[in-house]
Amino acid sequence: MQNRLETLESILERLRVSIKKNGLKNSKQREEIISVLYKNRTHLSPEEIANEIKVKDKNTSISSIYRILNFLEKEKFITTLETDKSGKRYEIAAKEHHDHIICLECGDIQEFVDTAIEEQQIKIATNSGCKLISHDMRLFVVCAKCQERNRV
Repeated sequence: MQNRLETLESILERLRVSIKKNGLKNSKQREEIISVLYKNRTHLSPEEIANEIKVKDKNTSISSIYRILNFLEKEKFITTLETDKSGKRYEIAAKEHHDHIICLECGDIQEFVDTAIEEQQIKIATNSGCKLISHDMRLFVVCAKCQERNRV
């Protein structure tokens, strides 16, 4: 699990500025989604986010969750991770760079950082006459638990 680069309060303050800049009304749901993602420290689906918010607000609709997620992603408050098995999952963007290992059987997601891989990617780009701007590494696996379950 990667370190946070910002506190929840500083992210929420940036969100309020962004809402004002975009001419939108303040929405408690936007802040709730950010809070849920920040506090869970994991990769959540829109449905999981909606279920968490419904505990406090029974009137939450999945369509409004999707609209808000699109806005938050466009404004770079959250990032999306597409997995082959379970669709889009979201995490807070204010984290140090990391890559993902995704189990194709159970959908478990693990974060990792490997400095040798990071250095190799920069070297490959440089040797190709390019400057690496960003990258997204996802390793699709069958995790140890699923391998064990499949043996039984």
